[in-house]
Amino acid sequence: MNIQWYPGHMVKTKKQISESIKLIDVVLELLDARVPISSKNPDVDTLIQNKPKIILLNKSDLADPNITKEWIEYYKNKGIIAIDIDCISGKNMNKIYPLIKELLSDKIERIQKRGIVGRPIRALVLGIPNVGKSTFINKISKKSSAQTGDRPGVTKNKQWIKVNKEFELLDTPGILWPKFQDKKVALHLAYVKAIKEEILDIVELCVKFLEEMLHTNPKILQERYKVDIKNDAYLLMEDIGRKRGCIVSGGDVDLYRTANIIFEDFRNAKLGRISLERPLDMDGDETDVEVKTN
Repeated sequence: MNIQWYPGHMVKTKKQISESIKLIDVVLELLDARVPISSKNPDVDTLIQNKPKIILLNKSDLADPNITKEWIEYYKNKGIIAIDIDCISGKNMNKIYPLIKELLSDKIERIQKRGIVGRPIRALVLGIPNVGKSTFINKISKKSSAQTGDRPGVTKNKQWIKVNKEFELLDTPGILWPKFQDKKVALHLAYVKAIKEEILDIVELCVKFLEEMLHTNPKILQERYKVDIKNDAYLLMEDIGRKRGCIVSGGDVDLYRTANIIFEDFRNAKLGRISLERPLDMDGDETDVEVKTN
């Protein structure tokens, strides 16, 4: 499966970010806590031009908490502030603004010494599609300023949102990069619904997902679906389909319906809190998006 998705509005968004970056004090980069490597856009660090940055590991309620702690420690060792958040429940959202003020303390002091009063801190919110940027903005601003949806591509244009008199956010559409060099990165993005599903073969995608789960978490599949574990992911998928009653006329398994059930279980943590990537998988520094495949 060759997964590529880079619609035209993403090119426009990158240009908008480049044009707006001079107005920005700090960047809030949202990553998916389940796949911090794959959800890290390699173009971001070039776009933000060395602006101070905080990494927000969103959807942490769906990720393995121990592995999320590993990621926070990993970034700390890189000199990068990272915290785990959940935009829906509001977990750790109250920590973000104090962290921003701490990170920008020298700049804030310089501004005050120049006698400038009332200038708000401006933060740029960045992330891949469906990572939760709009939900984050609505939660932190306590208003429905940004349109949300459980699919990529909901936000189409940049918009300024005033959180309070001291804090403003610039929301931008989710951006990917022109070509996924690593197939595993593309698969992980598809698993977490960061890629438009209409371009995907969901049955083939689910087979790939089951192959990975058989390698890393086979007991989870056995416990959830009450099936005997097979090394062949396709046959395992058929067994899961039969157990879930996904049968069509003639007794065949409806693989499309089965795939949707499995992905819904993963995306809603019914399989448990699963992280597909951990710092040990990193191949290089934090800007490298390559994932080791062995």
